[in-house]
Amino acid sequence: MRLAVVAAILCTLVPPVRQTTAQAAGTEVDLALVLAVDVSLSMDPEEQQVQRDGYVAAFRSEVVQTAIRQGLIGRIAVTYVEWAGTHSQSVVVPWTVIGTTAEAENFADQLARMPPRRNIWTSISAALDFSVGLLRTSGFEATRRVIDVSGDGPNNDGRKVTEARDDAVAAGVVVNGLPLMIKAPTGPYDIPDLDLYYRDCVIGGPGAFMVPVRDPGEFATAIRTKIVREVADTIPTAPQVLSVQAFSRGRCATASRHSGYDDP
Repeated sequence: MRLAVVAAILCTLVPPVRQTTAQAAGTEVDLALVLAVDVSLSMDPEEQQVQRDGYVAAFRSEVVQTAIRQGLIGRIAVTYVEWAGTHSQSVVVPWTVIGTTAEAENFADQLARMPPRRNIWTSISAALDFSVGLLRTSGFEATRRVIDVSGDGPNNDGRKVTEARDDAVAAGVVVNGLPLMIKAPTGPYDIPDLDLYYRDCVIGGPGAFMVPVRDPGEFATAIRTKIVREVADTIPTAPQVLSVQAFSRGRCATASRHSGYDDP
């Protein structure tokens, strides 16, 4: 009797089983989604918490859960990644299959338990490269593969963001964006038109899109809207922007750490 009680207690302490590559092999999903979230120092703790709470609320929302169930297969695979500089990428919640309300709530619970971290520099290019690697090794048979990048500044570390974006698209991955424009530009790497930067330099692939956020109160709604569209958008459409426009040539280059200006 005593052993049974101990076993029951231990069961409540064991964390949820996480999806491994071996477990994922052959698992069909409508969508394999990497949520790649900026945690560079330009994101203050309050912004980070608003961002994290927005993703947690999205997976707890009925509209997102319903969109997932209404897919052709009725389930998706998702992982949550935090990133900053070239060598700063961390998987916060590993690949998780979501097809039921309980699975969506479990993903949200795991995410809510993990405190946000912070690090230096902003390398969207390294975040894209890391995310493509996760998609390639996930083991899932996904109808679509998407990287959802959110951040509050341009690429200022690592290789050119357009090179990483183009490589992702060439690998069959769609890159969507969530540019955060909550604060007025103050630092040497900040730009006032981050939405245009994401449009011209970051997003790419069939049906690629972005949702700018200009007020903290918009965040949860923007994330929910974005995830629903990513889950439900099963018919590829023409990408919003694939090639860099002439006026944004310098804008899309990697910013120099020393000068604070974009490379020519």
